[in-house]
Amino acid sequence: MNFWEHITTFFSAENYTLFVVSIGSGILCFAAGVVGTFTYLRKRALIGDVISHSVLPGVTIAFMLTGVKNPVYFLLGAISSGLLSIWIVDYVQAKSKLKPDTILALTLSVFFGVGIVLLTKIQHSGNAAQSGLDSFLFGKAASMGMLDVQLFSVIAVVNVLCIWFFLRGFSLVSFDENYAKGLGFNVSFLKSFLALITVVTVAIGVQAVGVVLMAALLITPAAGARFLTNSISRMLLYAGAFGFLSGVVGVVISYSGTGMPTGPWIVVVLSVFALLAILFGKKKGVLARMRLRNANNIKINNENVLKDVYKIAKDGKNTISINDLVDQEKYAIAKLKSILKRLENDNHLDQIRGLIILSDKGRLAAREVIRKHRLWEIYLSKYFQLDADHLHDDAEGIEHVITPEIEKELIRLLERPETDPHHSKIPY
Repeated sequence: MNFWEHITTFFSAENYTLFVVSIGSGILCFAAGVVGTFTYLRKRALIGDVISHSVLPGVTIAFMLTGVKNPVYFLLGAISSGLLSIWIVDYVQAKSKLKPDTILALTLSVFFGVGIVLLTKIQHSGNAAQSGLDSFLFGKAASMGMLDVQLFSVIAVVNVLCIWFFLRGFSLVSFDENYAKGLGFNVSFLKSFLALITVVTVAIGVQAVGVVLMAALLITPAAGARFLTNSISRMLLYAGAFGFLSGVVGVVISYSGTGMPTGPWIVVVLSVFALLAILFGKKKGVLARMRLRNANNIKINNENVLKDVYKIAKDGKNTISINDLVDQEKYAIAKLKSILKRLENDNHLDQIRGLIILSDKGRLAAREVIRKHRLWEIYLSKYFQLDADHLHDDAEGIEHVITPEIEKELIRLLERPETDPHHSKIPY
């Protein structure tokens, strides 16, 4: 039996419940991942926790007022208490000197505490209809039906349409509210509308994975997607894809064993996707940054050695021994030999019987580093009025990152100087 036959059998009529729950969970996680992207970009990761915990009092109050487990009443109560929590956070932040994380933590604790108190009161009230209310704490995805899938689909479509329509406004608000105001955007409306669709998504999803895990569905997809791209539109696609796949895979894994909870497995799979993105992201991933840092260290070491060889060898014209470099370099002899071997392989110098001589390519590279160093010293001296004895160390670090375009602009700005502040000649 091939792969596709396995998949067809797995989602056959006999496994209808599995199909419904997996697709429903995937759609829900997709909706949460997309709208949560802006929560992440606004650096309000804890707001997802606040909203997911604050819906519990709304649900319990809705039950206490009506005495029935009606999803519509629960949804209205959850949205009301979720919006109230956000309003309290924004109001207290505007009117007090408390730090944002303190306000978020206090709001989360108070709302969740009130919810637990009310839930306990309901459980001791003797009302037979209260059975199952505790599923709002940890979720009950396994009981999902086709009506839930349809509801999640509507929420996902609404989220996508709203984000598509307000993408530019949401993006500007996420990065710079003052700039958005300057361009004429109604920042208050955008923030309120974004809060509304976030609260609705959380209120719907909390029934599947619970208040404890819902925050992970908002933030984790965006956190992983951020390591894959700098584009907001692509980030939204990646976050949505992570969410959908984690929902489907998490449900399949939970159904493959006995007593394996669905919600936690969804979050575990989602965390794995995010971790892989964080590690293997092409440009922003941990491994990519390690490779870049290693490449930069190699470049700096190569250029420092080339520069010293050039100076000791009288503008690179003479031969020198490795012992002449040992006194100049801060490297151990073994590391210095490794750098010299690398430069020799790159045709920057030749080593013959312990003697070193720069090639034409090496002399040009060394002159370029020295030129950038001395140009930057002049720039610091002229525009920052730094003393001559403070110039070298600053220029020592910046010389390795000055691009040809910056070098060209420095030469133009400084009117092609001939000597640096120490009266050393600038090699062109």
